Amino acid sequence: MTLPTLLDIEASGFGRGSYPIEIGLARPDGSTCAFLIQPLAEWTHWDPKAELLHGISRARLQREGHPVIEVARWLNDELAEIGIAYSDSWGYDNTWMSLLFHHAGMLPRFRLEALRRLLDERQLELWSSAKEALITERGIQRHRAGEDARLLQLTYERTLALSRAEEAGD
Repeated sequence: MTLPTLLDIEASGFGRGSYPIEIGLARPDGSTCAFLIQPLAEWTHWDPKAELLHGISRARLQREGHPVIEVARWLNDELAEIGIAYSDSWGYDNTWMSLLFHHAGMLPRFRLEALRRLLDERQLELWSSAKEALITERGIQRHRAGEDARLLQLTYERTLALSRAEEAGD
């Protein structure tokens, strides 16, 4: 089974003025990658509550973050051939991704879709418990983009297997 490519974005906060600070992918082969993003001068919104969740300081982004244009190029290089990536928070992630590409002066060569489009009703019912079980089993660190993208991919895989097993009467 080929797994879908999952994308996750961590941000400076939520709502007006927020911006992406880390983008992570889980590729079809299960490998992950993530990049911190260096904030632009005009990106000033910073929510300390968001920092408590993801544990990434603005100072760290300044030191270790990659320029917006590099991250946009990387996303296009990674996703152009596949053409699509999925997100569990499409409304937020699509807004932040659009902001990133706008400031990079580029267009994405892929589209971001809601993960929900891949899930059947039974998978949706199983989702929360399967996700929590995976966090516990694998000791997954939450609210880091690469780890969260992989968690979503693993949860998709598990709920699909459970749903199919139920259909087969196993």
